[in-house]
Amino acid sequence: MRAALLDEVDGPFEIRDVPEPVVDGKVLVRVRAAGINFADVLVRRGRYPQMPELPAILGSEIAGELEDGTRVMAITSGAGGYAEKVAVDRAQVVPLPDHASFAEGASFLLTFLTAHIPLTRQARVRPGSVVLVYAAAGGVGSAAIQVARTLGARVIAAVGSAEKLDVCRSLGAEEAFVYDELPEDIGADVVLDPVGGDLFASSFARLRPLGTVIAIGSAAGAWPQIEPARLVGRNVGLAGFYLGRLLRLDPELVGEAVGELLGLWHTGALKPLVGAELPLEEIEQAHALVESRQSVGKVVLLP
Repeated sequence: MRAALLDEVDGPFEIRDVPEPVVDGKVLVRVRAAGINFADVLVRRGRYPQMPELPAILGSEIAGELEDGTRVMAITSGAGGYAEKVAVDRAQVVPLPDHASFAEGASFLLTFLTAHIPLTRQARVRPGSVVLVYAAAGGVGSAAIQVARTLGARVIAAVGSAEKLDVCRSLGAEEAFVYDELPEDIGADVVLDPVGGDLFASSFARLRPLGTVIAIGSAAGAWPQIEPARLVGRNVGLAGFYLGRLLRLDPELVGEAVGELLGLWHTGALKPLVGAELPLEEIEQAHALVESRQSVGKVVLLP
């Protein structure tokens, strides 16, 4: 089968013929679409905290078909998706709704779980809450806008360029700003932050008393140290979310959240935002779109 291999940090991807994956108690999925996540970019640049052994086939989110033709989507436990076939733990395979495309399936699980679980389990989002979402036109951000709206929240979106503002408004954000113009006095109940760096540090001043910053990524750089005294003095909180570890430690909770999300998807309350679909041979262009932050929603490979 064909796959895109990364041989070394900062190296190019190479499309090569490789042996089919060993099933070994898992299920084999014929990959029809593979989502690119920013974590893949960090792995390629050697900046991901849990680096895989190279060479490796990246790609943790896929949609495709089982050997009997059943349409599914799945999280691949961190690798293997940039290929024509992948072996996946049976527990992480989810039926793909009939109304959904394979590209939408490869854009759903990781992004919506990363938005939904923190907003429903780690923070008290209720009707009238104010939720500030960073990187709001990206995969997780576009999911977070929709999830927060289903909870009755007022959503404020923040993005890196003015070209993305209308996308956020179309998804349900009541206000949208580029980062440089983001007001300090927003008074958010929750800040969902996949960006990190200096933006993370400024988030606490934008919270109401008893508000929470939820750190889910550090695309712009490492999180700065936050002194507990600062949190205590402001009556605010900090939470962190990492789906990969939660899948291992509490798969029942994740499964419960998947069921909730599928129900919302069926009603039309949620819809994955697919920003671009490219063939496997154009993986360099696909990664460039994600790394340059020029894309919106999820960039998807079609093996």
